[in-house]
Amino acid sequence: MFVILALCWQILATKALEEAIFDPLAYVDPLIGASNGGNVFPGASLPYGMTKAVADTNSSSNQGGFTLDGAFVTGFSGMHDSGTGGNPSLGNFPLFPFTNCPEGDINRCEFPKISRAAHGGFSSNTVTAKPGMFAITLNNGIRADMTTTHHTSLFRFTFPTLGSDGEPAQPLILQDLTDLANSRQDNGNVAVDPETGRITGSACFLPSFGSGNFVLHFCTDFRGADVLDSGIFVNSRASTVVHNLTISRSINGYPLPGGAFMRFNSGAEPILVRTANSFISVEQACKHAETEIPDFDFERVSEAATEIWREKLSPIKVSPVGVQGSLLTNFYSGIYRTMINPQNYTGENPRWKSSEPYFDSFYYCRMSLNKGFTQGGSNADNVLADTFIKGIKDGIDWEDGYAAVVKDAEVEPYDWCCEGRGGLDSWKTLGYVPVEDFDYKGFGTMTRSISRTLEYAYNDFCISQIAHGLGHTADRDKYLESSNNWKNLFRPDQTSCRWNGTNTGFTGFFQPRYLNRTWGCQNPLNCSNLDNYSACSLQTTGSETFESSIWEYNFFVPHNQATLLTLLGGPAAFTARLDYLHNNNITYIGNEPSFLTIFQYHYSGRPALSSLRAHSYIPAYFRPTPDGLPGNDDSGAMGSFVAFAMMGLFPNPGQNVYLITPPFFEEVNITSPVTGKTARVRNVGFDAGYKNVYIQSATLDGEAYNKSWVDHSFFTEGKELVLVLGERESAWGTGVEDLPPSLGDNCNSGKEPE
Repeated sequence: MFVILALCWQILATKALEEAIFDPLAYVDPLIGASNGGNVFPGASLPYGMTKAVADTNSSSNQGGFTLDGAFVTGFSGMHDSGTGGNPSLGNFPLFPFTNCPEGDINRCEFPKISRAAHGGFSSNTVTAKPGMFAITLNNGIRADMTTTHHTSLFRFTFPTLGSDGEPAQPLILQDLTDLANSRQDNGNVAVDPETGRITGSACFLPSFGSGNFVLHFCTDFRGADVLDSGIFVNSRASTVVHNLTISRSINGYPLPGGAFMRFNSGAEPILVRTANSFISVEQACKHAETEIPDFDFERVSEAATEIWREKLSPIKVSPVGVQGSLLTNFYSGIYRTMINPQNYTGENPRWKSSEPYFDSFYYCRMSLNKGFTQGGSNADNVLADTFIKGIKDGIDWEDGYAAVVKDAEVEPYDWCCEGRGGLDSWKTLGYVPVEDFDYKGFGTMTRSISRTLEYAYNDFCISQIAHGLGHTADRDKYLESSNNWKNLFRPDQTSCRWNGTNTGFTGFFQPRYLNRTWGCQNPLNCSNLDNYSACSLQTTGSETFESSIWEYNFFVPHNQATLLTLLGGPAAFTARLDYLHNNNITYIGNEPSFLTIFQYHYSGRPALSSLRAHSYIPAYFRPTPDGLPGNDDSGAMGSFVAFAMMGLFPNPGQNVYLITPPFFEEVNITSPVTGKTARVRNVGFDAGYKNVYIQSATLDGEAYNKSWVDHSFFTEGKELVLVLGERESAWGTGVEDLPPSLGDNCNSGKEPE
C-alpha cells in the first residue's frame, strides 16, 4: 500500500511540476505556414506591432515576406502583412548586405533587387524563428539577426573575414526605395548624412488589396564599425560623391531601382542597423528609433520582445500532460498568429492627428491607409456587435459606434467597392440584392448577390443587438425584421446535381433573383472545392457567391439556425446535409466560410458530431510544419480557428454564444484581461488518443449543466466547466432546451438572442 501511495504521489508531483514550469513560448513555431501558400509572416514582431522584421525572398508566395520554398533573399525589411492572399504588400525600404565589393569598386556590387538575389541563397537549416526574433545565414556566410520594438527594427549583420574575392571584408549595406510588389509610385527620395551615417527617405506605394496609395517614411542608423564611405545608387550604378536622390517611377511601369548605401572599413565586428518607419514623417520615424532603441542593445531588445510575447500568451494555459508536443505547438502557434495582424498604427494616422486606437486591418471599422476591397457585407458591424454584447464599453462611445453601423445599413457610399454596402435601394425595396442590379448611386462589382444578401441580413441582425442594448427599440425591431431577408433567396424546390448529372439527393437551396423578382440559376456546387473553373472572386464575371458555393452558403444564417433548419427539412436532414458537405469535399477548411459548419451540428441537437468533425480536421489539415496550413492564414484566421476549436469553445461571432466541445487537452485555463478571473474547462476521462471525444455529462460551477453552449460571462466571471467524456455519443446537449440561441422557434424553444 505504501508503495502504491508513493507512486501516486510521484505521478501527481510530476504532473504538477510539468504544469508549473509550462512556458507557452516553447510551443510557438513562427515558421508554421511559411511555405505551401500559407503566406505567414515568420519574422520578429511584437503583438500587433507595426514593425515586422524578416528576410524577404523572391518567391511567388512572398506575401508574408519570407518563404521556405527554395527562393532567394532579396532584402531585409521591417514592414509586413501576414497570411494574406493576392499580391504582396509592404516589405518597404529593404536592406541588403555585401561582405565587400570586388576589388573595392562599389559598382561591382549588385544593387538592383533582381540581380542581388544571386547573393541571397540560403539553407533552411540556418533559419531560426522565435517570438520576437528571427535569424538566417546566407550561403555567402553573412548572418542576419533581427528583433523589433513597436515601430523600429534592429538588425545585426555578422560578416565573414574575407569576401568572395579573397579580399578582407569591407561590408556594404544598401537600403532600397522599393517594396515586395515593386509598387513604388511618383518620386521616391533618399538622403545620406556622410557625417552621422544616417539614411532617411520616403516613397509612395500601392496596397495589395484596395484602392489609393500611401506614403511611408524611414530613418536608418548604423553602429559597430567605422564608415569608409557612403552614397546613393540608381539602377546598377553608384556614387560616393552624391548623397541625395529623388528618383522617378520610370517610364516602362517598373520602378527604377534606387537608394543609398553605407560602406565600412572592417567587418571584424557585427554591424547593427536600426531602422524605423512612420506614415507621418521622416522626423517621426527618427523619433521612434531614438526613443525605442537608443542604445543599439540587441540582446536587451530581443529579450524584451520575448517577454512581451510570454506575457501576452500566458493568460491561456493548458495542461500538457499526455499530449503530443505537436498539438501544443499547433495550439499556441495558432494563438500567436492571431496577434501578428492587425497592426496597431495608433499615432500614425496620416490624415489627421489622433490618439485614438488605429489599426490597419479589416478586423476594424477604419482602414488606416486606404480602403480595401469589400468582399461581401459591412462586416465591421459584426465586430462591433460582438464587442458590445460582450461588455467591452470602457473608453467607447457606443452611440457613435451605433451611428456608424446604422450608416452602413442606410447610406450607400459612392465607392461601395471599398466600404459600406452597395445595392441598398434594392435591398430596402425587394428585400434582397438582385443579380444584375441597377445601382446608379455607387460603384462596385455587380456580383455576389446571394452572399451579399446573406451577409447583409446577418449585418442587420448584429445592428439590432446594439440597438437593443442602447434602448433603440424601434431600430431593434426594424433590423431584426430585415435580418430575415435571407429567406427571399431560398428556393425550396431547387435541386443540386453534379456536373455529370448525378443528383446529390437534396432539395432546397439559395438562388439568385432578378430585379423583377424572377429566379436566376446557379449550380449549388459552383465555386465549391470540387469546382476548378468558375470565377468566384471579385471578377466582373464572378459568381453570385463569393469564394464558396451555394452548398456552403446554404448554412450561412448564423442568427437564425432554427428557421433555416426547418426549411432544410428538420434536424435529421440538416445533419445529413452537413455530413454531405464535409464527407464529399464540397467545403474546403482552408476557406473561412467552412469554419462554423464544423460546429453547426450543435443546432440540430448533435453536438457530439461537432467534436468528431473538429478532430477530423485537426491535425490532419493543420500541422505544425512550414507547409502545414491548408491555405493562406488570412491574417490569423486559420490560427484563430485552430485555437478556438482546440480550446473547445467556438464562438458564433456577433452573438453571446460559445459552442462547447471537449478541449484537446485535459484542462484549459483562460484568464480574462478585463476582470482578472480565470475560467476553466476540465475534461474527466480525457485520453490523449482521442477516443473519448463525446460529452456524457457536464457541470458548470458544480451544478449539472446540459446546454451545449456558454456565454461570455463564463470568461469574465471565471466559471468552471467540467466535462465527463466517453467513447460514444450521449444525450447530453441534445434537448430542445439545450440548443444554442437562435431566432425562430420551429425547432428551438431555447433562449433567443436579445
